[in-house]
Amino acid sequence: MKMVLMAVLSVAGLCLPAGAQHKSSAQDLLIKSEVETAVSMLQAISKKHQQGEMTLEQAKKLGADLLRELSYGTDGYFWADTTEGVNVVLYGRKDVEGRNRLEDRDKKGTFHVKEFLAKAKAGGGYVDYWFAKKGQTMAQPKRSFVALFKPFGWVVGSGRYL
Repeated sequence: MKMVLMAVLSVAGLCLPAGAQHKSSAQDLLIKSEVETAVSMLQAISKKHQQGEMTLEQAKKLGADLLRELSYGTDGYFWADTTEGVNVVLYGRKDVEGRNRLEDRDKKGTFHVKEFLAKAKAGGGYVDYWFAKKGQTMAQPKRSFVALFKPFGWVVGSGRYL
């Protein structure tokens, strides 16, 4: 199946040579698509606010609750941080949600949240960093896609472990 998908992507001109596949793999396209879908769901909520059906705070709460529960595949999840670096959603982790993560570094010294914000503000993109899987403490390499959701001032992301 993977070979068929890679062949289709190659014919479509979306696949780079073997040495660069890490940057344009089918898995990268999947996480980008999932983030775009989550952002479109937030847009539907924001529209209800704009039409006067709910306050901005109600819309943000509904959006955060949606992202917290939204998943895909076996372990795909979403998170959001404000454009100031305050975490909005990270699978319900009370020790993280509401905390400013701008100074958080991964085990290689990468300020991954700062990179999320920079990529999102530049139109969206991928960030490579180290992060522990849900329920684990040991960080693993991860590649995420992030996008800016301007109406709420949020950067929304999802990723895959490498």
